[in-house]
Amino acid sequence: MTNSISTLAVIGKNVSLGEGVVIHPFVVINDNVIIGNNVEIFPGAYIGKEPKGAGALARKIEFEKLVTIGDNCSIGPHATIYYDVEIKNNVLVGDCASIREGCKIGQYCVISRCVTINYNVTIGDYTKIMDSTHITGDCMIGKHVFIGMLVATSNDNKLGGQGYSDSHVVGPTIEDYAAIGSGASIFASIRVGEGAIVGSNAVVTKDVPSRKVVMGIPAREVRDA
Repeated sequence: MTNSISTLAVIGKNVSLGEGVVIHPFVVINDNVIIGNNVEIFPGAYIGKEPKGAGALARKIEFEKLVTIGDNCSIGPHATIYYDVEIKNNVLVGDCASIREGCKIGQYCVISRCVTINYNVTIGDYTKIMDSTHITGDCMIGKHVFIGMLVATSNDNKLGGQGYSDSHVVGPTIEDYAAIGSGASIFASIRVGEGAIVGSNAVVTKDVPSRKVVMGIPAREVRDA
């Protein structure tokens, strides 16, 4: 099985391509990227972007200069995948999505259009994250999770007022089989339990027990899931 690589694509050094790879025009793949079999990368995608703080970030940027993309993945137009990202097999990365350094994404996941995933996020197998959602840094998301459109997660309840510290800048943990409705907001350090449901537009300010439904502003438990 042969590869199809546009002459208008830019491919760096030490890039490993599997079989049946399709790379469309204006794709940029930097050095030290490993791409599996039957991967398609659409126009304008940028893989292996080096994180830059520009002197403005409080958090120290650390990363390994490597990207791994598994078999049968699809990388949409203008998606950006930073260095130090691992994507397993059969993952769909939608148009204009952004995945920052330190992220690990399990197999059969959907990262939909314009989703932004910040640094050091882990996402389990079969999880789906819908359009224009923001997953904050240091967030843990389990397997078979569904996250609707326009969901906001945060990792700092002090709104930057105390600078950056690993002790208080921590994203939510969303456990296996949980579902988050469109437009919900989940505060820093919150745990959404296994099989829990967060209603659309809810503002989650405290932990959600497993297999419970919460709704409202602030979110309150209304029934069993």
